[in-house]
Amino acid sequence: MKKTVLLFIAMLFVLPVSLKAGNDDKGQNVLKVMSYNIRYGTGKDGTNSWNLRYVATAEMLKDQMPDVFGVQEALSFQIDFIEENFRDYKCVGVGRDNGKKEGEHMSIFWNKNTVSMSKWGTLWLSETPEKPSMGWDAACYRTATWALMKCKKTGRKFYFVNTHLDHVGVEARKKGLQLIVDRIAEINPEGFPMVLTGDFNMTPDSKELENLDSVMESARKIAEKTDSHDTFNGWGRGTGIIDYIYVSGFGSCPEYQTVTKRYAERKYVSDHYPVTATLIF
Repeated sequence: MKKTVLLFIAMLFVLPVSLKAGNDDKGQNVLKVMSYNIRYGTGKDGTNSWNLRYVATAEMLKDQMPDVFGVQEALSFQIDFIEENFRDYKCVGVGRDNGKKEGEHMSIFWNKNTVSMSKWGTLWLSETPEKPSMGWDAACYRTATWALMKCKKTGRKFYFVNTHLDHVGVEARKKGLQLIVDRIAEINPEGFPMVLTGDFNMTPDSKELENLDSVMESARKIAEKTDSHDTFNGWGRGTGIIDYIYVSGFGSCPEYQTVTKRYAERKYVSDHYPVTATLIF
């Protein structure tokens, strides 16, 4: 994408300062999180190609303004687009193919005005999670990115984990998710609240979710205000809930939402709808 276009979009969509992660009018500690499969930018999607819908993504982010969000399938130039046009956000994550820039990123973004990050890492969902590798019966390299974060206003710490499970390998989804569950327990001995976002490529009735359901809760299921809308739209040809926000250690979840709103006069911002949750410590 040309630099002049990026600069123009930056002028339109740079976010104002927001103190969303703090105390609401009832004195509760509030955090808004989001999971967004952005659809990789080189996909041959015709009228839904990235060069025709990036403005819709910018409008969606400006409208939703999550404190922290995880993206799936993002290529490096899509990560750059968000960073260059949303200067209130910082980002961590690596390309899954080589641990640097190559391949899709499961990156974590946070609003630096409301949240800080102290440490982070990436693991590959495989038998050798510390290095770029493909696991079990997976069709692709799969990763999870984690970060230890803190709400600036309240000082409350929490972990945020973002992943994308394999779309082909049943064993890869099962063992990859178990690896994430085990690593969550390992990196969080203090028992800080935890958020897990991602495209799991499985529906809520999948048996592979049983272990995760025993240690975390689906925000969609526990939210006071929620929906059961499909999260995969497939540009109008897809169905199914396969994108998730799981949580543990929070006091409540007032709202979960599948974001189906139109932006920039486009029906879809991606072939997946973003999903959001409002959490109270």
